[in-house]
Amino acid sequence: MSRTTCPYCGVGCGVRATPLGDRTLKIEGDPDHPANRGKLCSKGTHLGETVGLGGRLLHPMIAGKRASWDKALDLVARCLQETIAKHGPDSVAFYISGQLLTEDYYVANKLMKGFIGSGNIDTNSRLCMSSAVAGHVRAFGEDVVPAGYDDLDQADLFVLVGSNTAWCHPIVYQRMQAAREKRGAKLVVIDPRRTETCEDADLHLAIRPGSDVALMNGLLAHALRAGLVDLAYLEASVSVPQGFWDIVGQGSDLWSVARICDVSPEQLLRFYELFAAHPRTVTLFSQGINQALRGTDQVNAIINVHLATGRIGKPGAAPFSITGQPNAMGGREVGGLASTLAAHMDFTPDHVARVGRFWSAPRMATKPGLKAVEMFRAVEEGRIKAIWVMATNPAVSMPDANRVRDALAACPFVVVSDVMADTDTGRFAHVRLPAAAWAEKDGTVTNSERRISRQRQVLPLPGETKPDWWIVKETAARMGWASAFAYEGPADIYREHARLSAYENRGERLFNLRRHAAIGNHAYEAMEPTRWGRLPFAHGRFPTPDGKARLVSTVQAALPERLKDWPLTLNTGRYRDQWHTMTRTGLSPKLARHREEPLVEINPDDAERLGLKEGDIARVATPQGQSLFRVQPSEGQRRGEIFTPIHWTGRQSTGGRTGLLPRPLTDPHSGQPGFKSTPATIEKVEIEWRAFLILRGEAVAATLPPALWATRITVSGGALYELAGTGDDKLLDGWLPAGARVEAADPARGSRRIAVIVDDRLAAVLFLTRTGELPGRDWLIAQLDAPQVAPTLLAGRAPGAQPDCGPVICVCLDIGLKTIVGAIVEQELTDVAAIGKAIGAGTNCGSCRPALARILAETVTNAAKIHAVE
Repeated sequence: MSRTTCPYCGVGCGVRATPLGDRTLKIEGDPDHPANRGKLCSKGTHLGETVGLGGRLLHPMIAGKRASWDKALDLVARCLQETIAKHGPDSVAFYISGQLLTEDYYVANKLMKGFIGSGNIDTNSRLCMSSAVAGHVRAFGEDVVPAGYDDLDQADLFVLVGSNTAWCHPIVYQRMQAAREKRGAKLVVIDPRRTETCEDADLHLAIRPGSDVALMNGLLAHALRAGLVDLAYLEASVSVPQGFWDIVGQGSDLWSVARICDVSPEQLLRFYELFAAHPRTVTLFSQGINQALRGTDQVNAIINVHLATGRIGKPGAAPFSITGQPNAMGGREVGGLASTLAAHMDFTPDHVARVGRFWSAPRMATKPGLKAVEMFRAVEEGRIKAIWVMATNPAVSMPDANRVRDALAACPFVVVSDVMADTDTGRFAHVRLPAAAWAEKDGTVTNSERRISRQRQVLPLPGETKPDWWIVKETAARMGWASAFAYEGPADIYREHARLSAYENRGERLFNLRRHAAIGNHAYEAMEPTRWGRLPFAHGRFPTPDGKARLVSTVQAALPERLKDWPLTLNTGRYRDQWHTMTRTGLSPKLARHREEPLVEINPDDAERLGLKEGDIARVATPQGQSLFRVQPSEGQRRGEIFTPIHWTGRQSTGGRTGLLPRPLTDPHSGQPGFKSTPATIEKVEIEWRAFLILRGEAVAATLPPALWATRITVSGGALYELAGTGDDKLLDGWLPAGARVEAADPARGSRRIAVIVDDRLAAVLFLTRTGELPGRDWLIAQLDAPQVAPTLLAGRAPGAQPDCGPVICVCLDIGLKTIVGAIVEQELTDVAAIGKAIGAGTNCGSCRPALARILAETVTNAAKIHAVE
């Protein structure tokens, strides 16, 4: 058994992973890890389903052909050197990832900024939390998150802003829920959408997208009027710019703020009153704040409230940025962003000189590099001639992704280090380098509360895969810098990282790992989770020249009017059980059950007005591009706004390509793209037939069937394809493997059903209809593993009546809707805890508990209506 760390969100949960042979793992939460205390969300629970070798990149590839490591790395080093010699150091760039370990990040950053001599290294964390970084630096002088998970145990009020925490950070959400149950803490959710996080909230403010500055300035103006501003704390610890209070007060009366935010004055006043009544307030914010064109101002508007009321540096009181990736914080610590140097230093001359001395760098970068959107624009314009992408998929995840694809296609030299053999970005690579995956990596990560945890190797490196740090250091050696990158293992890198954090640091930077600067290999291997800066601002002193924090004047920007040609507003985000572009979670049959296809969520009134019904195929378009989605009416959507998920790629679906849609516009301070408010349209796509195809594992291909709508879903034993289209449906027959065919047809309904039998076992089924209904998929999927073919195969169901469990609600324990409703009715269950006790639903990660509460309420209401009629 190895104690390691989950590779998903920034909660940083501890995991106990036990190899069971044949690359299978038993996964448990680590009860001794302070971040999760043994709990895991659905994604972490099913990590064992994602460590197989299917689809893995196992050997270096040059121009699509297998190559040796020596040949591949010699080519990378030579092309980088030639490009630098001909066009200068700023003609090359690295685009890296919060999926990297701190040691990987450190080596890549050192090579680019200290030896190549350019700042052109940026990370996909730019897309999720760089506005928080910029806001922290403006307010505190350093990128320091002033809160920890212990604060959640002591807070009396939680304010969640732009965060569907129940889905995206389930363990944090359950910790808050435990505080509510134990201590009566209150919960306010501020989000344009009514998400699962809102289900049990004391107050939900469904504000207009982009009105967060007005909301927080209004709260601060109310705090001033109500005597909640801590004048003594401001005098001692905070610098207030001239005219700050005049700016805050402009248009911040209750009615003006309510009008701007599009909420009722009564709701707004309720929020103010809750804030006033609970001094121990933790405000947690995430992508809904950061991914905005004024994201940094929104961050500072939140921090202003906490600084002005003295709700910082105290247990249970702080603004708290919760990061999206497992090592977004570690990347910030080593300078993975183009706008920073290592160890929380920036590009001031003294910092540049200090880092240069420490590294003995031959040509230190002296200015910030290009941020993510700027970087790919420079690739498009030909200013960047060589780019190395590590552990991320910008051809899917960047805004205006078609433009990114065009840029990569035209770039003279593209290197991709990745785990998977076929990614949307990897298809543009001249050189592909096989990197170690989560269970094969060794190093450290830092979570949202600044806690450093060990990630330990659980499985051997397959094929010729190598750790990312090794790939970079070997490239550096071939470029002539072997002695500066003479690392034998991750412990060597971590020690150097720790020494740099302490180098010439006399307390002006709070980030300081001095106690680990001489850590031995054995101590590194045995390292327990450790947090730096336990309560960093407890004494009211900040890492600024005068020791004071700064209030930052923020003004609500004019909100855009609805455009005639683009009358809707597109919001984007995550699903509960998927991660980024699904290169890992997409391998898990269990995780696929929650949301099998990419949906566009739309208010029912808008859907009716536009002639859209549940299950329709719709085209969502923006000025940047378009993609197809399955329609899902949702009362949680504000009128005039739609929502799509970020996860689907061209490898998994002909639709769901959310990255094609957002504008490539960024926050002026952080460079973070604004994913949350893109002008859009939606229209129904007429289809002539619907179908599904199920293939056993060996028949599953890397491409998609020829259909207007085709989405591949991993299932036990193979893959399920949901299909829809127009014209000739016979093209699908070519996707069926060779074998004995059993067929049935209903010409009146335009229905066809085909099964393929190989060696007396089911190899494939195709069910298609033009006017009729299609049967459920679960029983047919189960037949992939059946020892013999059932006689009722083409009926799509087992002989006799079989129970239908309904769509899966609790993914951890595989419990369906109808099972839950049946238990509520038959056992007269009255609360979520009773449901868990009766059938187990919601007792593992708890992320389905809001859904259980909603199902319970709906079931009770429906039962009451039936009783009233009777």
